[in-house]
Amino acid sequence: MQKITFPLLLLASIFFYNVHAQVTGIVTNVDNEPLSFVNIYLENTITGTTTNDNGLYQLELSQTGTHTIVFKYLGFKTHKQTITINKFPFTLHVSLREETVLLSEVEVNVSYNPANRIIRAAISKRKSYLKKMESYTAEFYSKGLIKIKDAPEKILGRELGDFGGGLDSTRSGIIYLSETISKIAKNKNDYNEKIIASKVSGDDNGFSFNNASDVDLSYYNNTLEFGNTLISPIADNAFTYYRYKLIGTFYDGNKNLINQVAVIPKRSKDKVFTGDIYIVEHDWAIYATDLSVTGEQAHILAVDSLFIKQSFNYSANDKLWLKVLQSFDFQFKILGFKGDGRFTAGYKNYNITPNFSKNDFGSEVLSFKKEANKKDSLYWTGNRPVPLTLEEVKDYQVKDSVEVIRKSQKYLDSIHAENNRVKLRSVLFGYSHDNTFKEKHFRLESPIAKTSYNTVEGWSIGIGMDYVKQNKKKGSQFNMGTKFTYGLSDNVLRPIGEISYRFNNFSRPYLKLSGGKELVQFNPSNPVPKFTNSFRTLFFENNFGKFYDKTFAKVFYSDEIINGINLSSDLGYEQRNPVYNTTDYVIVGNDDDQFTSNNPLDPLDFINAGIDRHNIIKFELNARFRFGQKYLNHPDGKFNISSSIYPTLFMGYEKGMAASNSNYNFDQLKIRLTQRFTIRDKGNFTYNLRAGTFLNEKAISFVDYQHFNGNRTHVTLRDYLDSFYLLPYYELSTNQDYFEAHMEYNLKGFIMGKIPLLNKLNSNLIFDGKLLSTSNHRPYFEFSVGLGNLGWKTFRFLRLDYVRSSYRGLVEDGINIGLQF
Repeated sequence: MQKITFPLLLLASIFFYNVHAQVTGIVTNVDNEPLSFVNIYLENTITGTTTNDNGLYQLELSQTGTHTIVFKYLGFKTHKQTITINKFPFTLHVSLREETVLLSEVEVNVSYNPANRIIRAAISKRKSYLKKMESYTAEFYSKGLIKIKDAPEKILGRELGDFGGGLDSTRSGIIYLSETISKIAKNKNDYNEKIIASKVSGDDNGFSFNNASDVDLSYYNNTLEFGNTLISPIADNAFTYYRYKLIGTFYDGNKNLINQVAVIPKRSKDKVFTGDIYIVEHDWAIYATDLSVTGEQAHILAVDSLFIKQSFNYSANDKLWLKVLQSFDFQFKILGFKGDGRFTAGYKNYNITPNFSKNDFGSEVLSFKKEANKKDSLYWTGNRPVPLTLEEVKDYQVKDSVEVIRKSQKYLDSIHAENNRVKLRSVLFGYSHDNTFKEKHFRLESPIAKTSYNTVEGWSIGIGMDYVKQNKKKGSQFNMGTKFTYGLSDNVLRPIGEISYRFNNFSRPYLKLSGGKELVQFNPSNPVPKFTNSFRTLFFENNFGKFYDKTFAKVFYSDEIINGINLSSDLGYEQRNPVYNTTDYVIVGNDDDQFTSNNPLDPLDFINAGIDRHNIIKFELNARFRFGQKYLNHPDGKFNISSSIYPTLFMGYEKGMAASNSNYNFDQLKIRLTQRFTIRDKGNFTYNLRAGTFLNEKAISFVDYQHFNGNRTHVTLRDYLDSFYLLPYYELSTNQDYFEAHMEYNLKGFIMGKIPLLNKLNSNLIFDGKLLSTSNHRPYFEFSVGLGNLGWKTFRFLRLDYVRSSYRGLVEDGINIGLQF
C-alpha cells in the first residue's frame, strides 16, 4: 500500500477528480490508511466502481436526490451510507472498520468439517451458475500497470534507456500503463469484444492488450486456463486436490450470511490455488475470492506469485451474483529485472438474457471502434470508472510529452548519429544502421555467426546484408538482402540474393524472389543444425550433415485467402551438383577413425556421390486449413487464434518437371494433420500425422525423395513433434507411399506433482510414441518417457528422455537431452 498522507489524497480528490466525477472521495481504514480495490456501488444495483491504490474513487450518478451507496471490502464491514445530493459534484469520504468474523462452535468437532459441507454445496450449484452465465453482454473496463525496480542499465551489452521516461534516478518506475473500455458479448464458447477506447502511456498509436477474453476467469469451471490448466477450488474433483477450513462467517450489508473458507492445497506442487473463497449461504454462490498461485504452478516462470481477487454483487433483477471486479497482482523477476504489476478489470450493465442472432458471432472475437486510440484526456476523465493515482497521472503526462520529442526527426537523428557509428566490434559482431523516422534499417550480420565447419567446405566463412523499408501504418515491409559464404577447403564462393515484400498485416500477402548458389542438405528441413554439425564434426568426427550444391532461381507467394485458409506456392529452377569431402581436419579425434563420405545412400562410398549433375524445374502448391480459427482484428493487423477443438490440416502438391533426365520428373501428394488439446486437469495431448504418395515410381533423384527428420546426436534442438530421436538420417527416405506419426502426452505435473521428493523438481512427465512406415521398408517405432520443464528458477527449458526404438527386429536404447519451450 502506498504511503500517501490523507491530506494529500484529499487535495488530489478535489483537484483531479471532482471536475468530472459525480461522487468522489477517499476510502480509508480507521487509521486513515487508504484502501485499494474497495467495491463501491448503488444499493440494489450491480453498477459501481472501485478505489485505486490511493483509496480514491469516483462514482457516476445520473440524477440528484437521495441515494444509498454501498462500500464493500473483504476483511471489513460492509458500509452503507444514504446521502442526499442537491448538486454535483458531491464529495463523500468513508472510513471502514474491520469485519468481525465469527466461527461456529461446530469447528471443534473433529469428526465433522463444516467447510466441506459448504464446498460440496457450492460444487452442486456449479453447473447451474455456469449455465446461467453462458450468455450475456456487459461493459468492460481494464487498467494494466507494470512497475520495475532497480532496472539494469544494459543487457547483453545493449543500453536499455529509461523506458520512454518512465524510470527515475534509481531506475525504478512504470514501464507499462494502459487502459481499455469495451463492450463484450458472450454466448457459450463464442466471444465478441468491441474496443471503444484504448490508451497506452507514451504511445499515441498504441493499443492495449488488456482484452476481456484474456481475463475471463470463472471458478465455476472445473479448470481455468491461465498459463497452465489450474484446478478450481469448487471443481467436481476439488477434494482430490484441496483441503478446506472454515475461517468464519459474517453478514453482508443485505443480511446474507457469508462463509469464509480457506482453500488449502494437499500438495504444494499441484496446479492449484491457495487462499480464501467466500460462499453465500443458501445460494451457494461465490461472493468473493482472494486466491493466489505461484509462477511455477501456472508455468509463468518469470512471475513469483500471482494474486487473483474477484468481487461479486447481487442483481435482484437477475436473481444472480455477478462478477463486478477482478484484479491480478503479481511480482516478477527475470534477467536482472524485478518488479510488480496489477491488472484491474471492472464489469457493469450486464444483460444475462440477450437476444442474440446467428450473425452476432463469428470468427472475429475482438475489434476496435474507429479512432479508439485517439480519445483525449477529457473523454478518459469522464469515462474512467477507476481514478488514476498520482503516480499514474504523472506517468501519462511525462511519457506523452516525452513521446512528442522522441518521435521528432531531430531527436531520432541525434540518437542514430551515435548508434549508427561504425565501431571496431562491428567488424566481428555485426553492424546496424537505422533511420526510425523514415522506417529504414540496414543490417550487416556478424561474420562469427556465419562461420561454420563441414567436411565439404571445411571452414565456411560468410557475411550477410539486409535492407528493410517499413510502412507501419500500412503494415507493409520491403526486404532486400544478400549473403556470401566461402569454403576455405573447397575454394567455392556461394552468393545468394533475395527481394521480398509483405503487402499488409491482415491477410499478410507475401512475395519473395530469390536466387544464387548454396550448399544445402539433402533433407530441406535441415535435420542437422549448422552448429551441431560443426561441433560433432570437429570434436567427435561425426559428419552427419550430407550436402549437395544447388544453383537456383525461385519465386514464392503466400496469402490467407479467407480466414483460416492459407495458400502458398513457389516455382523455381534448380541445378544440382554433387559434392565430396575435401577435408578431414578435426580438433579432437582419433587418427584411426575417418569421416563417412558425403554420400547419404552409402556413407562408405567415397567415389560415387548421392546424385549426378542435373537440372529440374520444381512447382509446389500448399494449403493450410485452420478449422475454427478465431482472430483479433486490430487497426494495425489481424492476429489469428488457432482452436484446440479442431485439428489443422495441411495439403500439398509437388511437381518436378522439365528435368535434364526425364526419369527425374515426378509428382507427389502430401497431407498432414496436427492438433493439441487439454485433457482437463490431466495434461495436454498432441499429435502430428503426415502421409504422402508419389504418383510415379521412376528412379527420381535422391534429392526429391521424401526425407524424415532423423537424429543420431542424442540432442534435440527442434520440434519434438516433427522429428525422431534415434532414426538414421536417410536410411528410410522413400519415393513411394509413406506414413509418419508423432504423438505426445504431457501430463503437466499431474503425476510428478503427487510424488514426494520428485515433486520438488516441478517437472512434467512426458510420454512419446513415433511411427514411420514406408512401402519399401519395414515400420520403424520409437517410444520414450521423459521429464520436461527441468532447469533452474526461471530457466526451465531442459527435457530429458529415455528412448527405445525398434526396426527390423533390432532394439536400440538411448538417452536424449533437448530444449523445449
